[in-house]
Amino acid sequence: QVQLVESGGGLVQPGGSLRLSCLASGFDFTRYIMYWYRQAPGKEREMVAFITTGGGRTNYADSVKGRFAISRDDAKNRVYLQMNSLKSEDTAVYYCYTQTYRSGWYDHWGQGTQVTVSS
Repeated sequence: QVQLVESGGGLVQPGGSLRLSCLASGFDFTRYIMYWYRQAPGKEREMVAFITTGGGRTNYADSVKGRFAISRDDAKNRVYLQMNSLKSEDTAVYYCYTQTYRSGWYDHWGQGTQVTVSS
């Protein structure tokens, strides 16, 4: 059974930093692209970043470019999101996501971790 478990959220002041972590299990982590999404109150869920297999390529939403960095550790089945220079508009629930293939493509979401940026 595929599981994605996020951790590392919390309350941080504007300009501060946080590092989110997602622990994956139940599938061959090395074979799949990993994503971070977020959803702010009253807004649609949006993609924040993704990282390809082996960490060969990363991509970011324009709103976080230059401030956030996604990485993965295939030996630990973990994907990370380093968030720097945080702004109030980064406040959201952050989700880890992937799609796996087994006779078809299946979506998998973590339970989310709350990030609140406030003074």
